[in-house]
Amino acid sequence: MRYRVCKSFHIESGHMLSKHPGLCRFPHGHSRRVDVVLGAETLDSSGMVCDFKALKLALKPLMDRFDHAMLVNSADETVKALRAGPLGERIVAIDDEPTTEVMARLIFQHLATELAAGNTYHDERKIPYTLRQGVTLERVRVTETETTWAEYGL
Repeated sequence: MRYRVCKSFHIESGHMLSKHPGLCRFPHGHSRRVDVVLGAETLDSSGMVCDFKALKLALKPLMDRFDHAMLVNSADETVKALRAGPLGERIVAIDDEPTTEVMARLIFQHLATELAAGNTYHDERKIPYTLRQGVTLERVRVTETETTWAEYGL
């Protein structure tokens, strides 16, 4: 048997799906829920799979980047014009179509890298939180609407 934990995050983000034949090719946004599921065969000395604070700190840079941002494909011809407009730095260009599936994969890859490195993070009070070895990232689910989600994982 394995232990599993899930941490949820909420972000507001928009995207433009330049390859979509319908209305989704135009800018639109979603209130997204991101669920990250970790597992381990054993618990740490505190009786945890992973401290939720460590998980929050590990994902903070990426969640901050995606929150209140417009995700666009870097190959989209409108990227330069969008960045020159009032959204400026809130335009996040990625090297793929910014679907919910791709967002789930990007978040998974980011956290998998952080877990493999076993990084230590510090909160606002300088308390250290470490992602311990032996914890596996099982999946990342990104909910787009109350009836739709995409998942990436093992």
